Amino acid sequence: MRRFMEDYWIRSVTEDGTVRAMAAVTTATVEQARRRHGTAPTATAALGRALTGAGLLGAALRAGQTILVRIQGDGPLGGVLATSDAVGTVRGYVANPEVHLPLTSSGKLDVGRAVGRGTLHVTLDLGLRVPYHGSVPLVSGEIAEDLASYLVVSHQIPSVVALGVLVAPTEQVMAAGGLIVQVMPGAEERVVSYLEQRAKVLPAVTSMISGGTTPEEMVGAALGEMS
Repeated sequence: MRRFMEDYWIRSVTEDGTVRAMAAVTTATVEQARRRHGTAPTATAALGRALTGAGLLGAALRAGQTILVRIQGDGPLGGVLATSDAVGTVRGYVANPEVHLPLTSSGKLDVGRAVGRGTLHVTLDLGLRVPYHGSVPLVSGEIAEDLASYLVVSHQIPSVVALGVLVAPTEQVMAAGGLIVQVMPGAEERVVSYLEQRAKVLPAVTSMISGGTTPEEMVGAALGEMS
């Protein structure tokens, strides 16, 4: 039986404080969610990406704070919800867990079509009197691009977001995880350009995790000489 890397999350900040990165392996977490909710492969990928994305954003929170990510589209999934605290305790569900669509032309699970067009809603409970709510139109329904859009529109933080879930023909989750790299206020334009170029050649998240890459190594691959 294949032995999976243990799930865990990390957060890293460059010495000058201009770049923040969060990375995670979530294979066991997403497989547990698949079994609990009985999700079909496309629904598994959508739920896994949402859980991982919420957990990565949660890694930037402080103790006692939480984040809720809700994706409401007009596709057959009917909606995806995920929550996380600051230590990566994630929960979530999809409205229609039985959804499975034909693969895309590139052989990928078609999460974008399953989600459809709609809105991404994010609620941050920072322990204040009123939680913060932000909403943006879905860019693609693929979830990673939608979270990146939310971060730049609602928080003015340019971000690279990569999320992945690899599902076997047996429907078991073989690899899952993600990476977020954020350029903080005050960073020079060359930093943004450098990280954008790094992102273009970064291997797929599931390829890295399947090959044994750790969250620390994912951050190193994304940051290059800045790590």
